[in-house]
Amino acid sequence: MKNKTVVRSMDILNLFVDHAALTFQEIIELSKIPKSSVYRMLISLEEMGFIVKGADSKYRLGLLFLTYGNLVSSRLDIRQIAYPIMQELHNELKEAINLIIRQGDEAIYIEKVDVYQKVRLYTAIGRRSPLYAGACSRVILSFLEDDEINSYLENVELKSFAMGTITDKEILLESIKNARTNGYTISHSELEDHTSAIAAPIFNNKGEIIGGISIAGIEANYQKDQVDFFAKKTIDAANIISERLGFVNKNPLFQRE
Repeated sequence: MKNKTVVRSMDILNLFVDHAALTFQEIIELSKIPKSSVYRMLISLEEMGFIVKGADSKYRLGLLFLTYGNLVSSRLDIRQIAYPIMQELHNELKEAINLIIRQGDEAIYIEKVDVYQKVRLYTAIGRRSPLYAGACSRVILSFLEDDEINSYLENVELKSFAMGTITDKEILLESIKNARTNGYTISHSELEDHTSAIAAPIFNNKGEIIGGISIAGIEANYQKDQVDFFAKKTIDAANIISERLGFVNKNPLFQRE
């Protein structure tokens, strides 16, 4: 059985999801809770630090929520969140699904699902690649802040890993621009010959790029109309992961249908 006082207190707190500040009367009207009950609950919530009353007599969420928010975001495990989504994508497409995060000027593969993909790929768990090479790595580079991208390009030496590795900075810049326009990156034979990948960005609760998810397999499967199909699937999966990490999606480019 639900505790009525707790439920009503949560109803009051939930009002602040859509309202930055509310007067006592506004809380009564919006919550439809009796005046005496609202008064008692506001006193308790204020004493515990959940809300604060300003000099303008309006109530706002307290700093305690900032503490809780930081704790929740810091304890979210991207692998735990992403894995079932990766499994579902792999079962549908029968292509390898990879999850990466950034570590300095490199990306590291931290999860992979490839039960149905029998072709050996570069993307083993624990393997690293520079941010410019491969779709999954480059999707992180593409959605960094402009000054960070410029700094990276000024200092990086573009080395070849396979016959399709991008070693020209102008071509790399064009690829970054395309990723920002299309919402995904694509690579052909960049880390390993005759393999391809399509990747989409994963954002945290602050809207910062923290990783990427990719679909990967033999190059012959990543041509023409199949690219658009795989790209949509990858973007949708990345969006779900981002949202579960607390990302509030306001960019039409990353809206799920």
